[in-house]
Amino acid sequence: MDADLLFWLVARVSGLAAFLTLGLGLMTGMALRTGVLDLLGPNRVVRTVHEFMQWLWVPLGLLHIGTLLLDRTAKITPLDLVVPFQASYGSLAIGLGTLTLEIFALIVLTGWLKKAIAPKIWIWVHRLGYVAFAMVFLHALLGGTDFTDHTVSAVTWSAAMVVGLLALARVLWGHLPQ
Repeated sequence: MDADLLFWLVARVSGLAAFLTLGLGLMTGMALRTGVLDLLGPNRVVRTVHEFMQWLWVPLGLLHIGTLLLDRTAKITPLDLVVPFQASYGSLAIGLGTLTLEIFALIVLTGWLKKAIAPKIWIWVHRLGYVAFAMVFLHALLGGTDFTDHTVSAVTWSAAMVVGLLALARVLWGHLPQ
C-alpha cells in the first residue's frame, strides 16, 4: 500500500469517526435540554458524555484534515483550510468543509472561554453547531465516495436524522415531557 492510499483511507475513516462523535456530542447536548436520554442516567452522566465528545471529534477532525493535506491525490492545500470554495476540484464540498472547520473552531474556542464571555453570546455561538453539523453532512455527502457503501450510508443518514429530529423537537417543544 502506498502512502497516498494510506492517507486517503485514514482521512475517510477519521472523517466518518469525527462525524459520528460530533453527532453524539450534539445528541447528548440536546438531551441535556430535552430530557430524551433521562432513562439512561442522570443529567450528570449525559453532560459528562457531551463534554467528552469534544476530546474525540476534535482530534479525529484534525486527523481527517491532516491526512488530506498529506495525500497528494486529494490536492488539499493549507489555503483550502482558510479560504472556502477555491479548491481545484470539488470546490463546493471542500468549501463546505472549510466553513465547517471555521465554525467548529469558533465553537471550541468559545467553549474553552465560556466563563469569560457573556452567556447569551456563548449560547448563540454554541448553537451554530447545528448549522455546522448540517454543513459537515453535506460536505461528506457531496465530497465523499463512502455513501455508496450501504453500511456507511445507513449510519451517517441515521445520525443525521436523529440529530435533526432532536433539534426539531428542541425548537418546537423545548424540554420534552418525561
